[in-house]
Amino acid sequence: MSTDIDIALLVEELRHHDSETEWIEFKSNNSNPEMIGQRVSALANSACRLGVSTAYIVWGIDDETHEVTGSSFCYRLEKRGNEELENWLHH
Repeated sequence: MSTDIDIALLVEELRHHDSETEWIEFKSNNSNPEMIGQRVSALANSACRLGVSTAYIVWGIDDETHEVTGSSFCYRLEKRGNEELENWLHH
Protein backbone atom coordinates (compact mmCIF):
# COMPACT_ATOMS: atom_id res chain seq x y z
CA MET A 1 0.00 0.00 0.00
CA SER A 2 1.30 3.43 -0.85
CA THR A 3 2.31 5.65 2.06
CA ASP A 4 0.58 8.53 0.26
CA ILE A 5 -2.86 7.16 1.21
CA ASP A 6 -4.69 9.13 3.87
CA ILE A 7 -5.79 6.35 6.23
CA ALA A 8 -8.51 8.47 7.87
CA LEU A 9 -10.09 9.21 4.48
CA LEU A 10 -9.84 5.55 3.46
CA VAL A 11 -11.57 4.41 6.67
CA GLU A 12 -14.34 6.99 6.12
CA GLU A 13 -14.81 5.74 2.57
CA LEU A 14 -15.02 2.12 3.75
CA ARG A 15 -17.49 3.03 6.53
CA HIS A 16 -19.87 4.50 3.95
CA HIS A 17 -20.59 1.09 2.42
CA ASP A 18 -24.08 -0.09 3.37
CA SER A 19 -22.68 -3.27 4.89
CA GLU A 20 -19.56 -5.36 5.09
CA THR A 21 -18.68 -6.79 1.70
CA GLU A 22 -16.74 -9.78 0.43
CA TRP A 23 -13.64 -7.58 0.60
CA ILE A 24 -14.33 -5.31 3.63
CA GLU A 25 -14.73 -6.50 7.21
CA PHE A 26 -14.90 -4.51 10.44
CA LYS A 27 -13.69 -5.78 13.82
CA SER A 28 -13.58 -4.41 17.34
CA ASN A 29 -10.92 -6.16 19.40
CA ASN A 30 -10.78 -9.68 17.98
CA SER A 31 -7.15 -10.80 18.13
CA ASN A 32 -7.60 -14.53 17.48
CA PRO A 33 -4.74 -15.45 15.09
CA GLU A 34 -6.65 -18.26 13.38
CA MET A 35 -9.67 -16.02 12.76
CA ILE A 36 -7.45 -13.26 11.40
CA GLY A 37 -5.62 -15.70 9.12
CA GLN A 38 -8.88 -17.14 7.79
CA ARG A 39 -10.39 -13.69 7.21
CA VAL A 40 -7.27 -12.34 5.49
CA SER A 41 -7.26 -15.32 3.14
CA ALA A 42 -11.00 -15.18 2.44
CA LEU A 43 -11.05 -11.41 1.89
CA ALA A 44 -8.01 -11.53 -0.39
CA ASN A 45 -9.48 -14.37 -2.44
CA SER A 46 -12.81 -12.58 -2.74
CA ALA A 47 -11.18 -9.31 -3.77
CA CYS A 48 -9.15 -11.14 -6.41
CA ARG A 49 -12.22 -12.95 -7.72
CA LEU A 50 -14.15 -9.66 -7.90
CA GLY A 51 -11.30 -7.70 -9.50
CA VAL A 52 -10.87 -5.46 -6.45
CA SER A 53 -7.22 -4.51 -5.94
CA THR A 54 -7.26 -4.50 -2.11
CA ALA A 55 -9.24 -6.14 0.69
CA TYR A 56 -9.58 -4.62 4.15
CA ILE A 57 -10.06 -5.65 7.76
CA VAL A 58 -10.57 -2.50 9.79
CA TRP A 59 -10.33 -2.71 13.58
CA GLY A 60 -12.20 -0.24 15.76
CA ILE A 61 -15.37 -0.05 13.66
CA ASP A 62 -18.69 -1.62 14.69
CA ASP A 63 -19.59 -4.14 11.99
CA GLU A 64 -23.32 -3.32 12.06
CA THR A 65 -23.46 0.46 12.50
CA HIS A 66 -20.02 1.29 11.10
CA GLU A 67 -19.54 3.70 13.99
CA VAL A 68 -15.99 4.26 15.21
CA THR A 69 -15.62 2.36 18.49
CA GLY A 70 -11.88 2.26 18.86
CA SER A 71 -9.84 -0.85 19.51
CA SER A 72 -7.16 -2.05 21.88
CA PHE A 73 -5.93 -4.55 19.26
CA CYS A 74 -2.38 -3.85 18.09
CA TYR A 75 -1.22 -6.45 15.58
CA ARG A 76 2.44 -5.57 16.14
CA LEU A 77 2.16 -6.71 19.77
CA GLU A 78 0.28 -9.94 19.03
CA LYS A 79 1.99 -13.31 18.76
CA ARG A 80 1.08 -16.80 17.58
CA GLY A 81 3.15 -18.99 19.85
CA ASN A 82 6.55 -17.30 19.96
CA GLU A 83 6.20 -15.75 16.51
CA GLU A 84 4.98 -12.25 15.74
CA LEU A 85 1.47 -12.35 14.28
CA GLU A 86 2.47 -10.52 11.10
CA ASN A 87 5.26 -13.02 10.38
CA TRP A 88 2.96 -15.96 11.19
CA LEU A 89 0.35 -14.64 8.75
CA HIS A 90 2.95 -14.48 5.97
CA HIS A 91 3.27 -18.28 6.16
